[in-house]
Amino acid sequence: MYRTLFKTSLLLALPLLACPALAQSRGELTLALGAHQVAPKSDNGALAGGTLPVKVNKNVRPTFALEYFVADNLGVEVLAALPFEHDIQIRGLGNIGSTKHLPPTLTLQYHFNSQGTVSPFVGAGLNYTTFFSEDTRGALAGSKLKLDDSWGLAAHAGLDFKLSPRGALRVDVRWIDIDSTVHLDGARLGTVHIDPRVYGAAYVLKF
Repeated sequence: MYRTLFKTSLLLALPLLACPALAQSRGELTLALGAHQVAPKSDNGALAGGTLPVKVNKNVRPTFALEYFVADNLGVEVLAALPFEHDIQIRGLGNIGSTKHLPPTLTLQYHFNSQGTVSPFVGAGLNYTTFFSEDTRGALAGSKLKLDDSWGLAAHAGLDFKLSPRGALRVDVRWIDIDSTVHLDGARLGTVHIDPRVYGAAYVLKF
């Protein structure tokens, strides 16, 4: 998927290579303010020895990212967001609870055609996801649910569309490796594989 996205980004940028510049040079800083949807993959695994298939639902929240350019076109980005909240379902039991999480992500990314009106970029990095405010309801009401924090790899790709010398509109997609061990009333039930794609848009301001 990411090869396809990268190739598509380059193809979209080719006709605009000669357009006015919005260079991203060493020492510059950008701030991206937007909103993103965390969309867990369709198969989130099964608990209790494979007998309880799990589904984690989508959620949209405001996001912000700071990127510092360590070299021309090469930046280090830190992604943050307001807490995402996801309903958790178990096949046959329905909605059994919810959890909140924060997914700070550190990414090294390269910006192509940064002097053009459209600039594709790709990146890779590390994610840490912390879960909190777990809640139970329905068939598990009154039980104590706990999801362990997660470390995993992350990939990022997108397009920046220049709006002004200091501003751009960004559309992007991420993939994040998020796996969490689930505990119910202190007993380990298994692992939930969330592994979401994160879609969104943001306004990027250059300093």
